[in-house]
Amino acid sequence: MIRMSHLIRTLCVTAFASVAVSTVLPTLTHAAGESGATSQSAALPAGAVAVVNGVAIPQSALDDTVRKVTANGAPDAPQLRAALRDGLIARELLRQQAVHDHFDKRPEVAQAPEAEKTDMAIRAWLEANVRAADPTERQIKARYTTVNAELGQYEFKPQLIVVADQAAAQNAIAQLKAGQTFDAVAKQVSLAPSKANGGQMPWVSFKTPVVDGKTRGVPTDVAQALAQLQVGGVAPQPVKSDDAWVVVKLQDKRPMKVQSYAEVKDEIRRQLKAEALDAAVNQRVQSLASRATIVR
Repeated sequence: MIRMSHLIRTLCVTAFASVAVSTVLPTLTHAAGESGATSQSAALPAGAVAVVNGVAIPQSALDDTVRKVTANGAPDAPQLRAALRDGLIARELLRQQAVHDHFDKRPEVAQAPEAEKTDMAIRAWLEANVRAADPTERQIKARYTTVNAELGQYEFKPQLIVVADQAAAQNAIAQLKAGQTFDAVAKQVSLAPSKANGGQMPWVSFKTPVVDGKTRGVPTDVAQALAQLQVGGVAPQPVKSDDAWVVVKLQDKRPMKVQSYAEVKDEIRRQLKAEALDAAVNQRVQSLASRATIVR
């Protein structure tokens, strides 16, 4: 299952901004193909990237979304474009359902500026049709226990420069060796949103030696580089992470101090509720896709 980042989800389905909505159509051919609804063999109209129940999604819509995402730090790549296209398909499925159920006729939608009508209709439909149970105390405590079990002896403060290819990464390292500060190079060449503050990232803790999949969201190779560096050190070679290359600096390091359950239970509750809403929206999109005719 492909899962989109919060940034991509926000750009593709801006309507449901109160939760982190996953609107990808994982294994779309299989999910919808069982009902015989989805067709991948029909030819797409000129200038379209997909057709949803007879409604074409223009290439220009995908190009605009790609520009927004890459402007905020994601390298342009085929995998990104495929995910964004599927996000636009999901958005169109939600729009069509909102119109079918007359949410576009609601007074607050009808009176909204034209550019906001679709998002408002989708948001209203989602809020009326998607529910997720509040997490129980047991679930919150279980997450607290799980997270603490993954924490290591130290917290690391990464500072990263993210670029599109190895040559750009090597050039960034050369600039650092020539005397430029990490902050300056990050602000100049990094593609990540963190470039605005010199590539500085939040504190993170994970066990060492590093185990793949247990790095608290940090790419494994980046975590390994951090664990090997002295404070203030920069990895001599860039690290490949998905479609990007990363120059890694360990800005700071400190002993890990575990927060008490009382300190973090409300934050954990919010995270679990957002995840439950995310899953509920994704399930509803899958249901809509299974009944739709989609060409892509």
